[in-house]
Amino acid sequence: MSRVRRRVLELVWMVSALLAGAAAWAADQGFIARSLHHPVPGGVAVVSLGTSAHKPAVIYDGAPVMVVNDSNDHWVAVVGIDLKAEPGPHAVQVDAADGPRRVEFTVDAKEYASQHIKLRNQAHVTPSPEQLERYAREHAEQMQAYARFRPTGPSNVLLPAPVQGRLSSPFGLRRFFNGQERNPHSGLDFAVPRGTPVQAPADGVVTVVGDYFFNGRTVFVDHGQGFITMYCHLDSVSVMKGQEVKRGDVLGKVGATGRATGPHLHWNVSLNGNRVDPAIFLKP
Repeated sequence: MSRVRRRVLELVWMVSALLAGAAAWAADQGFIARSLHHPVPGGVAVVSLGTSAHKPAVIYDGAPVMVVNDSNDHWVAVVGIDLKAEPGPHAVQVDAADGPRRVEFTVDAKEYASQHIKLRNQAHVTPSPEQLERYAREHAEQMQAYARFRPTGPSNVLLPAPVQGRLSSPFGLRRFFNGQERNPHSGLDFAVPRGTPVQAPADGVVTVVGDYFFNGRTVFVDHGQGFITMYCHLDSVSVMKGQEVKRGDVLGKVGATGRATGPHLHWNVSLNGNRVDPAIFLKP
């Protein structure tokens, strides 16, 4: 056998082994791990906690984490990773029936694109002191909503889109308003007509109904275990704070209120207090 032919066969064997290993890894994972595990800044890490009759409790970066049964009493932590997280080793603290332990996972690097937006209202680029004071109050209210943790739920973690339409801005974009850099884009934008109904993608409780300086008319829904969704720039709101909603219920209608250049829905997903890419959860 020639040296070249031997080398080709070796490479074929190596590729086959890698593919077989990847297939075996996928087969060992539960449905949630296969669907949601995207461990990058602004992504989701699905961390295996092992098999137990009792649900473990998990903490990541000081915040409680969603824990769900992925298959046959195999528990997993569904960890939201901050957009500013450093790539490399991270860990969750697990409190289980067999005692506390530390479980590590790796955050991979990811680069996000940039977006330049021209705004007519200069106050939405450089707010006045009074507007900044208003923003600080509104920001504190929203951070409190993101930090909420109900031990029950969620009804589902694979989500339908809250509206059907063209995605106009993906998650994670570095954003420049009138040439000035601001916070990265923390959700998905859907370019749909004014008045389009916005539907809840999972059961939950409405925790915020507000009209904010940047976000315009806004609704927050708590789906349980730190799984929070936010909908903003609404033209009108159809729910009240404290109201229980079911998947498919109408939360409001698309508009262009707040810092918006035209009618669209901005949709956030938050896990354990971190805004993560909603596209990870969008499944048929």
